Amino acid sequence: MRAMYHQIYGQMIRQLGNLDAWLTKAAAYATEKKIDPSTILNYRLAADQLPLVGQVRIACDTPKLGASRLTGKEAPSHADTETTFDELHARIRSVQDYLRSYSAADFAESDTRTISTPRWEGKTMTGANYFLEHVLPNFFFHVNHTYAILRHIGVPLGKKDYLGTLTMS
Repeated sequence: MRAMYHQIYGQMIRQLGNLDAWLTKAAAYATEKKIDPSTILNYRLAADQLPLVGQVRIACDTPKLGASRLTGKEAPSHADTETTFDELHARIRSVQDYLRSYSAADFAESDTRTISTPRWEGKTMTGANYFLEHVLPNFFFHVNHTYAILRHIGVPLGKKDYLGTLTMS
């Protein structure tokens, strides 16, 4: 299963790259429409939902902390203080670089590793269940919400932006 983890983390790195490109388009849209960038960064689809900046932070934290917990390696810390597109770009790229530092061998013991987080109040999961039931859906939940917020406010994004460049011959 370690090869699967490595391949899926490769897709997460790719998807973070797509998210990074969406933010570039959002910044250009803000300039073109004369919208204060903080309006976009703080936009949310529902009152009880995190704003765009929070969605991006968690989209970055989920694979970062997931890889750390699955492998036992230390994850970089981010202070959650980003307030600009440039700061979000830096966070995304930092996480991509961190995830690129892993090899398939790093995930050798991941399936059976016991995983817990402070929020789980002493409960645990196997690494395999943690990855499939928490990391993957949580990552895509926040990536999708970022995309939906940007589409909702009018940033010109489409399915090709979501998928990114496909590996074709």
